[in-house]
Amino acid sequence: MKRLLTASIAAAAMVLGGITLAAPGAAAGPFHIPGQIMVKFRDRGAAAAVLRGYGLSDGPEIGGTGARLIKVPAGKELQLVEALGRNPAVEYAEPDQVVTPAAADPYLDRQYALNNTGQSFTNTAGTLTVGAGTADADVDAVEAWGVTKGLGIRVAVLDSGVAMDHPDLNPNVALRANFSNARTNEDKYGHGTHVAGIIAAVADNGMGVAGVCPGCSILAGKVLNDSGGGSSSGLANGINWSVSNGAKVINMSLAVRPSRTLETAVNNAWNKGVVLVAAAGNGGNQNMMYPGAYSNVIAVAATDNHDNKASFSTYGPWVDIAAPGVSVYSTFPTGSFVLGTQNNRSSGYDIGSGTSMSAPIVAATAALAWSVNPGLDNQAIRDKVQSSADRIPGTGTYWANGRVNANNAVR
Repeated sequence: MKRLLTASIAAAAMVLGGITLAAPGAAAGPFHIPGQIMVKFRDRGAAAAVLRGYGLSDGPEIGGTGARLIKVPAGKELQLVEALGRNPAVEYAEPDQVVTPAAADPYLDRQYALNNTGQSFTNTAGTLTVGAGTADADVDAVEAWGVTKGLGIRVAVLDSGVAMDHPDLNPNVALRANFSNARTNEDKYGHGTHVAGIIAAVADNGMGVAGVCPGCSILAGKVLNDSGGGSSSGLANGINWSVSNGAKVINMSLAVRPSRTLETAVNNAWNKGVVLVAAAGNGGNQNMMYPGAYSNVIAVAATDNHDNKASFSTYGPWVDIAAPGVSVYSTFPTGSFVLGTQNNRSSGYDIGSGTSMSAPIVAATAALAWSVNPGLDNQAIRDKVQSSADRIPGTGTYWANGRVNANNAVR
């Protein structure tokens, strides 16, 4: 069994042996009301017949808009929106979005990766201060939100699990599964919760942080156990599960030696239309790490808040793109054993560094791009993400493309 480890939270512990750090259930995300959707028909007289074809009944008109409020089975909202939207008798179908107060995320100003104004900041424990950065050395996520926040695109996080009780993240977790030798799906290591928060922490809810794609749904595949170890077979099973459950993007903030089985799982996912993203690794060298080095995976290096290559980041012509990976603020399980140490992040938030933090920024950007370009295939989405990156110094040397830019990718 090849040992699988995360692509590292702490820059001080970047490389481990083997694969290195480079209860199932569904919940409707916070972005739509469960059990109902909104549908507008081109021909009102055809509504009843069309809806019967999907086992549905007509509903009341919504506020003089011509759209109808249709009751649907809980959990089937997005599936039926997609199906009805393809029907020629339907003008449009959409989820019934949740309306919330426009409350700010109090730690958003610590998320330089999303919006870098040159700010300095301190973690919640007051134990680490991050010095002032360079303005606009960021991925322009806040600007991208003016176009889309994700529209429920499913992103699989194959990692150490996602905390089941984190209020800033769990509402966006759609499904869980365990492919490790741990006894439960709970994230007792912390890495997966941090990665998932970078992708899809809830925005504008008056708490914590916001993900790059705060309207995305997370498929939490636990492939790393409570000590941060896993196997190539578990990762391959996690990839297959992700595809089977509708993931459009798969994030793998981990690394392992090459495996024909793992490569087959990666290629199967790619051939079924999924974008795959992985951490390049934290060796500070050019050694190829997998699954990032497979041709059907976007390999991601790490930059800091000045757009410089992180000292620990693996790099080279085989690396596709870069993203912030130094002192990235995100969610953590409270009271968890993080990276094998008794490090209680009692606030539920803290800083992490590594290409593990860079990869989910790119995965979330791919999901944002897909949410506004649903007709594109995975190759086109990958091309859009890579070609729209900012060509910062190091492009063409440390990585083939530049530092990812979410706003460019969605426009």
